[in-house]
Amino acid sequence: MSPNITGDDEGKRVVNANGEKIGLIEDVEGGTAYVDPDPGITDTIASKLGWGDADEETYALEESNVESVTDDEIRLQRL
Repeated sequence: MSPNITGDDEGKRVVNANGEKIGLIEDVEGGTAYVDPDPGITDTIASKLGWGDADEETYALEESNVESVTDDEIRLQRL
């Protein structure tokens, strides 16, 4: 069973199975997390403040690909 991602996870970094940062949770809508694969500092701050919205530059994250959710990051399973 994969971890549940909620609005509280907005602004967290997304890392691959090797711990390399691949993006940032920009928004969570209807139980789907949206990842910005190359956030700038403005995007990072806005997302941490809950100001982010899913748009054409974000990608839906399948919860089945999530290995774990911590206070600081969301780690993906090895694909």
